[in-house]
Amino acid sequence: MTIRTVLAICALVLSACSPGPADVPPLDATRSGQEARLLFGAERIAQDGAPQVIGGYARGCVAGAAQLPETGPTWAAMRLSRNRNWGHPDLIDYVQDLSARVAAETSWNGIYVGDLSQPRGGPMLTGHVSHQSGLDADIWMLPPTRFDLSAAERENLSSISTRAAGGARVGENWTREHMEVLRLAASDPRVARIFVFAGAKVWMCDNATGDRSWLRAIRPAGGHHYHFHVRLNCPAGSRDCVPQDAPPPGDGCDEARARARAILTPPPPDPDYVPVPPRGPLTLGDLPRQCAAILSAD
Repeated sequence: MTIRTVLAICALVLSACSPGPADVPPLDATRSGQEARLLFGAERIAQDGAPQVIGGYARGCVAGAAQLPETGPTWAAMRLSRNRNWGHPDLIDYVQDLSARVAAETSWNGIYVGDLSQPRGGPMLTGHVSHQSGLDADIWMLPPTRFDLSAAERENLSSISTRAAGGARVGENWTREHMEVLRLAASDPRVARIFVFAGAKVWMCDNATGDRSWLRAIRPAGGHHYHFHVRLNCPAGSRDCVPQDAPPPGDGCDEARARARAILTPPPPDPDYVPVPPRGPLTLGDLPRQCAAILSAD
């Protein structure tokens, strides 16, 4: 029996005893209205408990998170000052597995890892709307040169943009090895989705050979040209995790081509379009009730 299997069994057993929504007392009005990003962004360490994903990728939190070490044989965590190199143990395991496969099967010697999650998940002080449940990871498009980076280098080194034409096409920094890294990333059964700019998906649709099943998990999204965004499925034992919808049937190439065409030739504005008002900051009361308990736990 592998360590991963043992951890999964332990998580299933412990989750049966974990508090569900009915067991968590309601928040008082004052605490409920507090801005969640300020509360979760102030936490420096994870909750000491069984790993549990609560809620969704853009409205959730994580208990018992693990920290990705700053440096490994095939990875380096970047922007350490943000304290976002945390995640559910499945995510940490995935990143380490991916880095080893990339080093073994491509010309890259591993990966540079951007934001994962905060120690207890939740909304971030700056940046991402998602990355709240400890199941999201940003992998840089920059091929690593070395991993023994200083703290200053991890703050100041920048990734590279791989797009052209506003994301409708790949740029001069894109290489076939980027596709190979993405293929390895998407081939892991733990992956729910990978987000990358439309031009990259189109290029891979046009150039991938052999087994193309991995293309289905890769979906076009705005931005995502300095890094690609990996999102994992809900892990075993996390009964309160809200899963990502499965991608539509097929390889998604037609969708990507349509998005690329729309970037090059935007449709005329709809005179009847009414923009959705921007969402205000999430409060603690907007998150699942268990998140307040995770926030206040040791």
